[in-house]
Amino acid sequence: MNILTQSTLANFDAWLETSRTAGGVLLIDKEKDWTSFDVVAKLRGITKIKKIGHAGTLDPLATGLLIVCCGAMTKQISTFQEQTKAYQTVVKLGATTKTDDAEAEEEHLQSTEHLTELSVAAAVQKFVGEISQIPPMYSALKKNGVPLYKLARKGVEIEREARLVRVYSIEMVSVALPLCTLDIECSKGTYIRALARDIGAELGVGGYMADLRRTAIGDFSVNDAVTIPQILEQRMKSSV
Repeated sequence: MNILTQSTLANFDAWLETSRTAGGVLLIDKEKDWTSFDVVAKLRGITKIKKIGHAGTLDPLATGLLIVCCGAMTKQISTFQEQTKAYQTVVKLGATTKTDDAEAEEEHLQSTEHLTELSVAAAVQKFVGEISQIPPMYSALKKNGVPLYKLARKGVEIEREARLVRVYSIEMVSVALPLCTLDIECSKGTYIRALARDIGAELGVGGYMADLRRTAIGDFSVNDAVTIPQILEQRMKSSV
C-alpha cells in the first residue's frame, strides 16, 4: 500500500507520483481548530489530486489521526472506517454543555468534592462492553437530510434514537478532579462526547468532553502520522 507516514515523508515525490496513478493513503495528525474538510482541501491544493476523502471525521476541537485516501484508494475509505478506533480524552466532571464538549459554555455546575478516584473508576467501567448511546444533538447525523448540528444551532432539539456501540476498553490515565483523562478503544460510531456526558450523568454531577485526541485507527498509529506543515516543508525541499 502506498502510504505517506513519518518514515516515508522524505520520499514525498515518489509517493505523489504513485498516488496519481494507483492511489495513495496519508496518515495525518490533524491540528486543533481545523475541520476534517480543511485537511482534505489543503491536500487537494498540495497534491493537485481532486479525488480525495477522509475515513472518519474529527471535530475541529479534536486532534490526532485522520486517514486520508487519494485517487483510486478512495474506494477503500469504508474499510478504514470500519476499523476499531482509539482515543485519549479529558472529561471534565461537575458541569455540562449544550454541545457535550468545550465548544459551548458550561452550565448546571455541581460540586465534585465528594467524588474519589475509586468512584470515578467504578462509574467509568460501567461503560465497557456493548452500550446504548444517544448521539449528541450537535453531530453530523441527519434528519430529513439536514445535519442535526444545524438544527441545534437554531435552538431546535429532536428526539434521537439510541444506538448500540461497543467500548472495548477504558483505562484511567489520570484523575485530578474535576478532570479525568481516559484512554478509550471503541467501535465505529461511538461518540466520545456522549460517553463523557453519560459518565458525568452516572456520577450525578454532569460531565463533558474537554479534550480529544484520536491515537489509532486499527493498526495505524498517530505516532506514524505527519502534519500538514511537515508535508508543506517537504514539498518546498523537493522543489528546490
